[in-house]
Amino acid sequence: LVQLVESGGGSVQPDGSLRLSCAASGSSANLYCMAWFRQAPEKDREGVAAINRAGGVLYAKSVKGRFTISRDKAKNTVYLQMNNLKADDTAMYYCAADTTSGCGASLKKEVYTDWGQGTQVTVSS
Repeated sequence: LVQLVESGGGSVQPDGSLRLSCAASGSSANLYCMAWFRQAPEKDREGVAAINRAGGVLYAKSVKGRFTISRDKAKNTVYLQMNNLKADDTAMYYCAADTTSGCGASLKKEVYTDWGQGTQVTVSS
């Protein structure tokens, strides 16, 4: 069982920035493929950004150029730097891990085996 703990959410004005963190437990955490998803009220959970073991990344079109996913293997932590935030970015943000041996960077929620509890991001003036 992988434990994922998100932090860094909060309220910010439009055009502001936030950095989310996801700390993963387990000695094999650096072998996981990781991703960030978000879910707004009454909407489906959507993939935002993903990163594979080698550092290859994938972004949703809606955030490309504004969000950056990265990982610190020494800290078993994945980050999501969010810049130029918009009201449409308001959602609960979840960290997810794909622990399968053949994992890759994916924005499909079905491939992820473990999820964090989420951290709220609110963008409002």
